[in-house]
Amino acid sequence: MPGPHPVEGSVGVSGMSTCLEGLKEAHGRPWPKELIALGPEESAQQMVLRRIQELSDSDQQDPFMLADLDILASRHQAFCQALPQVSPFYAVKCNSSPWVLRVLAALGTGFDCASQVELEQVLGLGVAPSRIIYANPCKPASHIRYAARHGVQLLTFDSEEELTKVAQHHPGARLLLRLRTQDSQSIFPLSTKFGASLEACGHLLTSARDLGLAVVGASFHVGSNCQTPQSFTQAIADCRCVFEMGRGAGHDMSCLDIGGGFPGTEDSGPKFEEMARVISAALAQDFPEERGVKVIAEPGRFYMESVCTAAVNIIAKKAVLEPGGSRKLMYYLNDGHYGSFRLGHREPVPRVPIVVKEFCSEPPLFPCTLYGPTCDASDRLFLEDVRLPELDVGDWLVFPSMGAYTSSMSCSFNGFLPATICYTMGPQLRSLLEAEPESRVG
Repeated sequence: MPGPHPVEGSVGVSGMSTCLEGLKEAHGRPWPKELIALGPEESAQQMVLRRIQELSDSDQQDPFMLADLDILASRHQAFCQALPQVSPFYAVKCNSSPWVLRVLAALGTGFDCASQVELEQVLGLGVAPSRIIYANPCKPASHIRYAARHGVQLLTFDSEEELTKVAQHHPGARLLLRLRTQDSQSIFPLSTKFGASLEACGHLLTSARDLGLAVVGASFHVGSNCQTPQSFTQAIADCRCVFEMGRGAGHDMSCLDIGGGFPGTEDSGPKFEEMARVISAALAQDFPEERGVKVIAEPGRFYMESVCTAAVNIIAKKAVLEPGGSRKLMYYLNDGHYGSFRLGHREPVPRVPIVVKEFCSEPPLFPCTLYGPTCDASDRLFLEDVRLPELDVGDWLVFPSMGAYTSSMSCSFNGFLPATICYTMGPQLRSLLEAEPESRVG
């Protein structure tokens, strides 16, 4: 496992950043204090170092997260370039920050919502209902009624019971039949909970027709952080069979949702470009463009993971001797499993943080257990140890690529509040957000 990478240079960074307080949007609302405008020579990493210095000089060494919204815009561009035939519908559950959603609305993405609250968030930005898919196959009746009242028509289902609810509460819905996939190789598989078997699809399509419901296509999800791009190939081929069954049952099948599962970083596992090539080839074979099928996807991790950097402080420390006399360190941090590291237990390889400390020479490394701040003994960042130098109480660790499923899953267990979040934005993105809303929402 690689050792730490100390941040080079002084933590004290001079710069020209300006808080955008008082600057008005086209909507007439002020830009919030947590939004920082970067100058031409500034970077988000410099802002992380500056914030660490500010907190180190104060009485509150609280954890924080910095989100670089320019990276979010670049990820959207990368997705559209790699998969030009696929319309992205961002998975709101991945990170539902108002600034994230506002930027994506300005960039023209659609949105994948899973609840009434998420629908309210997106609709509240002025996003048209046609740019939303309510992609939870098992929905509360009250949430279905909310979608119907507000014009959100595209819904997913995977059971006869769900069809009955939709027929009662949203008969005008346009439905996608969610298909079960082989996702056992994904880091976070989903098919044990959602998706109909291919064998059950014919009956479900007939039931929908008999209830007077319109099925307009099929959807699937290969699991979050998919490790096998070929999972898309089989799922897309299965959806072609569903389309044929749907047309045989009298449905106008015109929409394919290939879900999410795209990697957030390229540190391990398949690269996004490789996955995009596999998907493009499968679509060309089973859903060629001349057939006029609209293809959408639900990227979340791909958009958000590299956007955020987390900074945590060592609040306590213990040194213990292992059997055989080897030395081990235990660091207690001010953020953990109940905060930004909820998914750390499920990641196959622990993340090695950047150490914000200068050393005169290459320091020796020790096995280190990273614990969170609560009184729960299972509150540790990762199940495995990482190798770090000996550090002191008050030192800082920085974890890049922490934007996916972190802030959205944080809670305040034991009274430890989630990490605060600051946002940075460059001049080009600021200009886009200052544009008239009618030019970007519709």
